[in-house]
Amino acid sequence: MESIVQEIAESFRSSPAELVIAIISMLPVLELRGGMIAAVFLNVDMWRAFFICGVFTLLPIPFILLFINKIFDWMRNTRLVKLVNKMEEKGRAKSEKINQYKTMGLFIFVAIPLPGTGAWTGALAASLMRMPFKNAMLSIGLGTLGADIIMTLVSYGVLGAFM
Repeated sequence: MESIVQEIAESFRSSPAELVIAIISMLPVLELRGGMIAAVFLNVDMWRAFFICGVFTLLPIPFILLFINKIFDWMRNTRLVKLVNKMEEKGRAKSEKINQYKTMGLFIFVAIPLPGTGAWTGALAASLMRMPFKNAMLSIGLGTLGADIIMTLVSYGVLGAFM
């Protein structure tokens, strides 16, 4: 993932570093994990990176929670039905693990910064489980904060020592 993030950051080299990490942090899969790696690569101050990555990772989440099921329903009537099925299958697979512990499970799922976890996938799983918006936002928000703390410590401690 580090090389992908560096390529993205390099392609936006003429843009302000804060804008680059904000955009990367909003992307599915990369989210704040990618944003934090880019922040180290672009020499952004640790606290500034912490704030930007956390906020911009959370920015699309309310929209996903509120609209993804309606978007999927609409997409089922198009040629994108296979994509919808694949995304729902991924979300259901994750939601089975999360559903066992409900809100706490979603928090843990989002907080652990590993591939396949994070705010986007957590929001998809919460939507498919029909978790109440308030509970889902709280779990995802706190999970994102946890992941942001972990990634800041790892990126600016371990990665920062090598950059």
